[in-house]
Amino acid sequence: MELATVALAFLLAALAAAADTTPVNKSCVTGSAGASVSIGYGGASASAGVSLGADAYRSDCPLAEEIVRAAVDEAIAADPRMAASLLRLHFHDCFVNGCDGSVLLDDTPFFVGEKTAVPNANSLRGFEVVDAIKADHEQACPETVSCADVLAIAARDSVVAVRKCLMLIDRHAPTQSGGPSWQVEVGRKDSRTASLQAANSNLPAPTSGVATLVQKFTNVGLSAKDMVALSGAHTIGKARCTTFSARIAGVGVSAGSAKDMGFLQSLQQLCAGSAGSSALAHLDLSTPATFDNQYYINLLSGDGLLPSDQALASPAGAEDVAALVADYAFDASLFFDDFAASILRMGRLAPGGGRAATEVRRNCRVVN
Repeated sequence: MELATVALAFLLAALAAAADTTPVNKSCVTGSAGASVSIGYGGASASAGVSLGADAYRSDCPLAEEIVRAAVDEAIAADPRMAASLLRLHFHDCFVNGCDGSVLLDDTPFFVGEKTAVPNANSLRGFEVVDAIKADHEQACPETVSCADVLAIAARDSVVAVRKCLMLIDRHAPTQSGGPSWQVEVGRKDSRTASLQAANSNLPAPTSGVATLVQKFTNVGLSAKDMVALSGAHTIGKARCTTFSARIAGVGVSAGSAKDMGFLQSLQQLCAGSAGSSALAHLDLSTPATFDNQYYINLLSGDGLLPSDQALASPAGAEDVAALVADYAFDASLFFDDFAASILRMGRLAPGGGRAATEVRRNCRVVN
């Protein structure tokens, strides 16, 4: 029996078992006929000799993308917040020594991983979804699909899954509602180590100002435009009160504006009391379940949740950054195009050390 036939049989059996054991929103799992989730390859090359291209899995693991899509659809149907969580994993992976799956490694006696870094601890989630995807890949095509590529594909499929769910809930929604799609370039390898120090220093904080944000992106080879476009991922997801405590204190809120004071009071009410530190707020208070450009509209209205978000629209920030915020607020298609282009550029960030320092992990949490 050919590999594709074996893999297809395995995938269908896995999906059937999941359907029998896990109560999920079937409408979101079924998806929309118009949603494109086919993996394509742009033929780009990353540094350190890592070539990203069209043929990485086409012959050796032809169902690689279907396995990721099925798991992502099921996870998001059960927990809609998972879309933002998987997207964030890809970002936090790439910003620390390139897109190499290092964020997935557990601590060992030989090194401390990145999961306990300040930007990641009690914050990153979705590891179990990645584990399930990897286990399916290892059964269908062992030691072929890297964990780093799983994160890249899952990030794209998370955005597509949000779109599919929206279109099924509201059949009158515009075709583009829910966000963009893009062709994922694959061929990455997984690192054999991780860096707590780099995770603490490389990742932007929710309190960062524009200059710091631009510098963090420049440090890894990305531009201010990439920073503004990728910040738009905050159109979905949630944040704990501790990450926007400065906003609760009134930073960036005009005391003379009834609207701004109403926004401030709503945050203070949410985060009050002993349970306040663990309370969650939508990053996009207007359309939290839709991948759209409302995030930028919120910034122009002064309703950005994180201080680092609202800083993008500040007159005291960089003029070109504020101009991009306005452009994306008025043109969703421009945002979608630029977001897709920027996440592809981010996905090409490669680890140093060459292929000798990498592998395809059998388990994303530990080196082989």
